[in-house]
Amino acid sequence: MFRPNGISRRLALALPLATAVVRNASAAAGHAPKLSVRVEPLFPALSLPEQLERVADAGYQGFEFGDWRAQDARKINAIKNRLGLECVNIVGNRGVNPKGMGLCDPQEREGFLAEVQASLEAAQRFETKMIVVLTGFVVRHLARQQQHDSIVEGLKRGSDLAARAGVTLIVEPINTLAKVEPLIPTGNNHADYYLDKTAEAIEIIQKVNSPFVKILYDLYHAQIMEGNLTVTIREQIQHFAHIHVGDVPGRHQPGTGEIHYGNVFRAIAETGYAGYLGMEYVPQGDAMQSLRDTKKLAVSSFSLRR
Repeated sequence: MFRPNGISRRLALALPLATAVVRNASAAAGHAPKLSVRVEPLFPALSLPEQLERVADAGYQGFEFGDWRAQDARKINAIKNRLGLECVNIVGNRGVNPKGMGLCDPQEREGFLAEVQASLEAAQRFETKMIVVLTGFVVRHLARQQQHDSIVEGLKRGSDLAARAGVTLIVEPINTLAKVEPLIPTGNNHADYYLDKTAEAIEIIQKVNSPFVKILYDLYHAQIMEGNLTVTIREQIQHFAHIHVGDVPGRHQPGTGEIHYGNVFRAIAETGYAGYLGMEYVPQGDAMQSLRDTKKLAVSSFSLRR
């Protein structure tokens, strides 16, 4: 049951232990988690500079955002450097289904590559080393194998550009089952998105075979489509350059739904994963309190790894 202060019963039970260890967790664990915030869903009414202030106040090390075209890189860099934050990634597509620049249709490849090049240049301006890449929707007149092959070829071409820029493309599988996308509740729920399974994403990444093309593993999407989170993490973590955090249902903060995030965070810690855990959720209750509670749970879980 959701509590008025935004803390679920499961998370409330976990917090006393988390509070006891959080201050000394880094020294005890030797591998404290790196935490970032996808700022738009947490602080939708604020400007990016204001969002960065909130991220720093919550004690997080990094931030992520989508529309780089709407921002002044020099201004954002000055703010992030003053706050001691890292720009973890930006989004390299103009939407979940970018018209004329998707990966599924070979006819759109040049549009895709042009968009990747523009985003790689933006990544350098914003001093980030990763851009999120989305496949786009299913192309009805092409067989699925043709689309799969087109994605592989497009990412191979994109990896050449990424390698020259020193930036990693992180490809995101997205669920196609939820009736509503909580991040954009009035928009399309991406039911037609092509890449909705982790196994196929891994197959694609292996075929591309580039250190500059990895997977963004979103725990919210993966739980809806397939579950089996801790086994997948333990067996496939080498393919994951970034992990997104959100609970099911509703894409709220950890502790509000069915995912046992204490166990999931612990499984991630046990692999030695050194990347970021990115908070991409719609907060129930106070956003800042949700970030503080999630940080406590993540740090305590990492400190308790076997």
